[in-house]
Amino acid sequence: MGEALGLSVWNGDQAGPFQTLPYPGSSWEPEGHPQHRSHEYIRNGTAKLLTLFHPADGQVRVKGVTSCPNSVLHPWLKQELTDILASLPQPSLVLEPEANRALWEMWFEGLSVRPTLPAELPPLRMLLIVDNLKGHKSPDLVQWLFEHGIIPLYTPLGGSWLNMAESIQRILKRRALDGQHPTTPVDIINWLQAAARGWNRDPTPFEWGGKRAARRTRTRQRRHALGGSGACTRRPIRRRKTIVEKWQSTCQMTH
Repeated sequence: MGEALGLSVWNGDQAGPFQTLPYPGSSWEPEGHPQHRSHEYIRNGTAKLLTLFHPADGQVRVKGVTSCPNSVLHPWLKQELTDILASLPQPSLVLEPEANRALWEMWFEGLSVRPTLPAELPPLRMLLIVDNLKGHKSPDLVQWLFEHGIIPLYTPLGGSWLNMAESIQRILKRRALDGQHPTTPVDIINWLQAAARGWNRDPTPFEWGGKRAARRTRTRQRRHALGGSGACTRRPIRRRKTIVEKWQSTCQMTH
């Protein structure tokens, strides 16, 4: 809905931690001579990947770090979001304050805990999908987002699949680390960021659907609707013939 309404929809997440150990994956070894990986490795720290993903065009913004407390995550988010906002066109339609507030509050309908919006709201320009970590709900960050026309939307517990950043992070991790043996967190960071640069040269837009949606559609099509309500059955219910229908059937058999 966000992109259809002229809003820029971004997904944010933190991937990792990735350890300094051999990662399984394919390799270019001769046939019959598979690559051997040592069972011994040194735990030399971990790395994480800060991610902002724009599903509409597939562009991804990343930064590799060794840890991501609020003192690291929030400055990076603010800088990246500021750059994104600067690249967006200015709103062509300026709404009245009441209509603008109604547009903001529309995105909080159905929530048991609604955020307190400031008295003066800027034009809404972006939706930011993030998980419900405590750091994402800090008053300083939320206030900054509101002041810049950004609404943070939090995925529920067990709802990480609603954040498309999870998918792009899996792709980058596979491209960067499969079949590799990083020995330092710097190796992991450099490889992940290089994978992101390669992805951005020819990005692929994401959209909802795929195999799961196709299975759900086929399942709905296999249901048999029943009259009188919205109830369905998995198999058709045999309907008893009326006396007239039995008589007609008998006549057809005799003639």
